[in-house]
Amino acid sequence: MPTTPTLLDLSGRTALVTGAASGIGAACVERLVAAKASVYAVDRDEEGLSRFAGVGAVETLPVDLSDLDAVDALPGTVDVLVNNAGIQHVSPIHEFPVDTWDLIIRLMLTSPFRLTRRVLPHMYAQGWGRIVNVSSVHGLRASPYKAAYVSAKHGLEGLSKVTALEGAEHGVTSNCVNPAYVRTPLVEKQILDQARSHGITEDEVVSRVMLEPVAVKRLVEAEEVAELVAFLCGGAADSVSGSSFSMDGGWTAH
Repeated sequence: MPTTPTLLDLSGRTALVTGAASGIGAACVERLVAAKASVYAVDRDEEGLSRFAGVGAVETLPVDLSDLDAVDALPGTVDVLVNNAGIQHVSPIHEFPVDTWDLIIRLMLTSPFRLTRRVLPHMYAQGWGRIVNVSSVHGLRASPYKAAYVSAKHGLEGLSKVTALEGAEHGVTSNCVNPAYVRTPLVEKQILDQARSHGITEDEVVSRVMLEPVAVKRLVEAEEVAELVAFLCGGAADSVSGSSFSMDGGWTAH
């Protein structure tokens, strides 16, 4: 007889969300708190983290995740890890600054690896854990002028799958969520950068670049991504691991 679906209840669980000061990260913090989890909200933007002031279930940790020593000092007794932090740089490969490449790979691939490595022993010891990697449609497809971002997201996809294979016997799942362009400060900054790179107006960036490959002609909302993250943390997703969930309005259907 089928069981009755239940609301997500993460009472007694602790989550860590990176890039938590705004956008997808902030929406994930709010959704996990609504599910009664305690949450470490991690971001270099200390002022942005102040949005959680007075929320008893949230401990804010102002940390620059490109500082790997600081990453290794973050809490390890975490039941749910949401690797979300990211930055973008738009430039042709032959002009792409080497230091920016190194920063993006360190922040968006090496840092998630270090965090995953840190929290897995606790998850293994208790026989339960959830790792959700906020990837992108660019973890599945490429676009011009985004060499470091696309490379980092493709690497994150591989890390997530390896984690899923190793974690399965310990009750740990690992998945990616892959949205198209989400209405966040990161995307708003991209609009100007893309306009410069493509030599078009900002309005044309949205219609001709961001939404051109998408069947559903709108930006994704951060709260939609947070709901998918929440699903992957719940009991209905116990057998879901090593997967990548497109939330791309039909982009990858081409």
